[in-house]
Amino acid sequence: MVSKFYSIGLFGISPYTVTVEADVSGGMFAFDIVGVPDTAVKESKNRVRAAAKNSGYAFPSSRITVNLAPADLKKEGSLYDLPILLAILRCAKIFEGGFDDCAFVGEVSLDGRVVPVNGVLAMALHAKESGIKRLFVPFDNATEAAVVDGIEVYGVRTVYECVSHLKGEMKMEVIPHRLPLEKDFEYPVDFAEVKGLALPKKALEIAAAGSHNLLMIGPPGSGKSMLAKRFPTILPDMTLEESIETTKIHSVAGTLPKNSPLLSRRPFRSPHHTISVAGLTGGGTNPRPGEISLAHGGVLFLDEFPEFSRTAMEALRAPIEDGEVVISRVAATVKYPCNFTLIAAMNPCPCGFYGHPSKPCHCSEAAVAKYLSKISGPMLDRLDIHVEVPPINYKEMTGDGRERTSAQIKAEVNRARKIQLERYKDEKINCNGDLTAALVKKYCRVTPGAEQMLHKAFDSMGMSARAYDRILKVARTAADLDGAEIIDLNHIALAIQFRTLDKKYFN
Repeated sequence: MVSKFYSIGLFGISPYTVTVEADVSGGMFAFDIVGVPDTAVKESKNRVRAAAKNSGYAFPSSRITVNLAPADLKKEGSLYDLPILLAILRCAKIFEGGFDDCAFVGEVSLDGRVVPVNGVLAMALHAKESGIKRLFVPFDNATEAAVVDGIEVYGVRTVYECVSHLKGEMKMEVIPHRLPLEKDFEYPVDFAEVKGLALPKKALEIAAAGSHNLLMIGPPGSGKSMLAKRFPTILPDMTLEESIETTKIHSVAGTLPKNSPLLSRRPFRSPHHTISVAGLTGGGTNPRPGEISLAHGGVLFLDEFPEFSRTAMEALRAPIEDGEVVISRVAATVKYPCNFTLIAAMNPCPCGFYGHPSKPCHCSEAAVAKYLSKISGPMLDRLDIHVEVPPINYKEMTGDGRERTSAQIKAEVNRARKIQLERYKDEKINCNGDLTAALVKKYCRVTPGAEQMLHKAFDSMGMSARAYDRILKVARTAADLDGAEIIDLNHIALAIQFRTLDKKYFN
């Protein structure tokens, strides 16, 4: 007898339907799994046999063949345990019925419990798109799957519970659809704690409002890391679409917090400078998301930027431009979204005190030039904002001046982002940082005085076409923060000011 159940597999973050077929025939006991299974799938036969016995079901003592289709894609992980076991038990006539409108996902333990797996949100979205009516997942994954509306989600605790439900002996409850978004999360840090540094703060506000990549240069202790760690506190609220897409990536990667079935805070990733290219961009035999994809919708903070390997830095260039990273393998090509805001921080020289007003630099000119040359021109071009973070003086440190709080800055950022969402609702982008060259020309209208200043700056600074577009993008965001429809002289002047450090340090 042959029985068939449906499951859902993952290649990267791309889900696909897997048909699990089981055949029990006469002969001596044998158990084979075909369909390009990996080691974890092959080991499934030991888990399902013990789980069936410990759940009170007689496991067939005949020849068993399980096929996982399609056979041209490698099946990885333990998520096929549950449908494999159910297909075998149905062949053994433990229960009857057709289940073509159902999909089953889950790993089984030896005592018959169904334990959680990664990537359930992506699977639930695929199940809905494929016309699946009922999705059975591990109970600990059920709230994650229930984020998807329009499909019945069942949380399975044990094999016995699932089989009893399929036999009609008991009724499992449908997990209700809900969107568990956090709205009032309190960060332990705040921008009000940062004294002075008005220009770097303004740069970060613009970066948050328009999702612009930013480079901070300054001596040790000037506050670069302190500012970067407070950057998430002023990021705009996520839309539902952004939350679902970001959660899907973290679910597949296994980095989704247990109590957060749907991410509502923008991710903040800060990898060490020794990270490999694969760790940064993603990779592996079955490609997994890298740090740039885990930062999708949020922030990638690269401290000590020149210490990252040249290959790792250059690997960022295409993803920054395209908003996605493409990983090619023999079997298939995987695309991961990676639309993030890059915040990079660096010292101006190896010792850190080049250009410091009071501390002498001990580096030779050659050493300084070699250090700064680690940041290539094309990479520098992709950083919209360059800002110097100067050392704070005693008067600023001890002053009684009231600094703006993160909540106040975030309110302005949200207001500017709302303007952008409305402006670009028909353009398939969300913010100024995503503007293409054609859209820059369409939406970045400037006053005659601003146009004249930009013309002079372009000629005197020897800008590239990419730098020109990025100045207009930053100026567009500055105008949105001011509620201005047309970019004026002040907005252009501010944007140009944020492009002068490449001439001061990198010329």
